[in-house]
Amino acid sequence: MELVTTREELATARAALSGTVGVVMTMGALHEGHETLLRAAREQADHVLVTIFVNPLQFGPNEDFDRYPRTLAADLEVCRRAGADVVFAPSRDEMYPEGEPRVRVNPGRLGEELEGQSRPGFFHGVLTVVLKLFQLTRADLAFFGEKDYQQLTLVRRMARDLDVPVRVVGVPTVREPDGLALSSRNRYLSEPERAAALALSAALRAGVEAAEQGRDAAGVLAAAHRAFGAGTPGAQLDYLVLTDADLEPGPVSGPARLLVAAWVGNTRLIDNMPVRLAPRS
Repeated sequence: MELVTTREELATARAALSGTVGVVMTMGALHEGHETLLRAAREQADHVLVTIFVNPLQFGPNEDFDRYPRTLAADLEVCRRAGADVVFAPSRDEMYPEGEPRVRVNPGRLGEELEGQSRPGFFHGVLTVVLKLFQLTRADLAFFGEKDYQQLTLVRRMARDLDVPVRVVGVPTVREPDGLALSSRNRYLSEPERAAALALSAALRAGVEAAEQGRDAAGVLAAAHRAFGAGTPGAQLDYLVLTDADLEPGPVSGPARLLVAAWVGNTRLIDNMPVRLAPRS
């Protein structure tokens, strides 16, 4: 496995890779969920390229950019164990040599909803760095986790709308045995907060079960809200919504997505699950 930190080193390493290349873009602090992405890339591509970069563009003024964990040595071991060929870990100046870019990707309407409403400008920063990394890595496939479902949906839309020659692959969320979705931010949680955080996955499971029982969209949402409220106190709901599978507005039926975000102490967590609603009569 080769570690590169500059654009020139990346270009040289990328030129040496023949066949298909899969990229896994991360901000480091890698966990089992990232390993699942890496294994999926290993199975579907001839070579795996990992990027590790804490992107300042997607952190708001009161968010945790400086607090975000940087664990490069441990991350490299995860990449090596999962069979990565190249790891690109650039500095801030390497990614943005002229400072923060004045031209950014506009995510459109969807980028201002849900996470975009709670974190203004967030998806402008996400899509800008993802597009830059698409250009730098020239990957054939890109693997993103379904835990960040709105991000996955927007990256797919950007690739289609801007004719980026990459196939975006979604990989199912990895969970702890008790249902909590794996996240680099889970390490911020105290033991009581960790218990309170289970309200997110409990709400989602209740919604899925309601859908399996034939409940309509309103019934699914009501069940999810009840389950969230019945959890261990300490989780403050930001949003809990049911949308279609592409996060488009309008009546929901058939394949759908239940999404939740909440604050637990000073940590903001998100989660989602697929739901299948009965056809509208």
